[in-house]
Amino acid sequence: MSAYGQQLIEIHRWLREELARLREGVETHLADGTGPRTGDLRAHCLAFCAALTRHHTGEDGGAFRVLAEREPALRPVLAELAADHEVVAGILSRVEELFAADPAADPGATGTPVDPRRVRAELDGLAALLESHLVYEEKKLTAALDALDPSAGTTSELLGLTPVEYAD
Repeated sequence: MSAYGQQLIEIHRWLREELARLREGVETHLADGTGPRTGDLRAHCLAFCAALTRHHTGEDGGAFRVLAEREPALRPVLAELAADHEVVAGILSRVEELFAADPAADPGATGTPVDPRRVRAELDGLAALLESHLVYEEKKLTAALDALDPSAGTTSELLGLTPVEYAD
C-alpha cells in the first residue's frame, strides 16, 4: 500500500482526468453535436460531481481532522482547503441543477433543456478553481499525509475515495 499522500495524488490525477473528459464531452456536444447525448453528459457529470463531493467530504471529516490534531501548524491551511471545498460544492450544485429539470436528459423531467454553454461555463470555473486547489493541497499536505501511520484510518476514511475504486 502506498502512503496516504501518494494516494491523494493518485486520486487527484483521476479527478483531473475525469473533469477533462467531461469538459471534452461538453465541447464536442457544443461544436458539432457528435459528442455525448445530453443524458450521457448528465450521467457522467452527476457521477463526477458525486465522486468529487465524496472525496472532499472524506477529507473534511477524515484527513483534515486527523492532520489538525497531529499537526496544529497545518490548521490555517486546512481551513483554507475546507473553504475551497464549500466553493466547489456550490459550483457542483449549480451544475447538477442545470441538468435536474432537463427533459432530454431525464424523460420524467418537466423543465427546460439544459444549455451546454452554461454547463461549460460552470465546468471551466470548476476546472480553474480545482486545479489551483489540488496543487496547493498536494504541496501542503502530501508530506504530512505520508507521515501518518496506518492506524490513522483507511484511505477511504481519510480521503473519501481510494485509487482502487476507479481503476480500469
